[in-house]
Amino acid sequence: MIPMWLTSLPFSICIAQSTTFFIKEGALQNRKISHQFILPTASIFSLAPCGMVLSVTIYDRILLPLSRRITRTERGITILQRIGIGMVFSVITVIISAIVEKKRLMVVQNNSLYNSATMSMFWLAPQFIIIGIADGFALAGPQEYFYDLVLDSLRSFGIALYLSVVGASNFLSRFLITIVDHVTKKVSKKSWFGKNLDSSRLNHFCLLLVVITALNLCMYVRVTS
Repeated sequence: MIPMWLTSLPFSICIAQSTTFFIKEGALQNRKISHQFILPTASIFSLAPCGMVLSVTIYDRILLPLSRRITRTERGITILQRIGIGMVFSVITVIISAIVEKKRLMVVQNNSLYNSATMSMFWLAPQFIIIGIADGFALAGPQEYFYDLVLDSLRSFGIALYLSVVGASNFLSRFLITIVDHVTKKVSKKSWFGKNLDSSRLNHFCLLLVVITALNLCMYVRVTS
């Protein structure tokens, strides 16, 4: 259970960015739907639950029946495989977020008068939807694992571990940001996290998350193989 818990933390660090930096990016972009209506910044996060519902629906209605026919087992895709698929989607999420943030910074450089307000907030939609899909696989999987596949005497402990993942990963996310801020400020005399995102290098931080999540995926495959 401990290796499962540890390999869930880097994934949940990605989830933490969706409620912090991703939302902050949206606040700097064009949120107008019409001349009279401006979309609230935090409303973009609603795409993540939509992605999760979509992934669970596709899994239950399409992937599960198909995998049962292929493997001729009741579960079809194993719980560990389901978690692995979610981790793959988490890597894709931070890759897309790095690309979108790089695009936003280019808009800022080319149009400094309006910052990135000319860039639609819906550029962030893919990363929110994909992180929701990843959530449907990688966080729903551990819940099944800790409840179904552990000893009855350890079931309560397993559920406690599952529930602690999100909280622990938020602390780790803050710790990682503090370390990156200190190191980049010391090495290059300019932190990746400026007073505002337009003077920051959030795309570099996203690339760092790509490396962390990719290494974590490799470690997960090693642990579960």
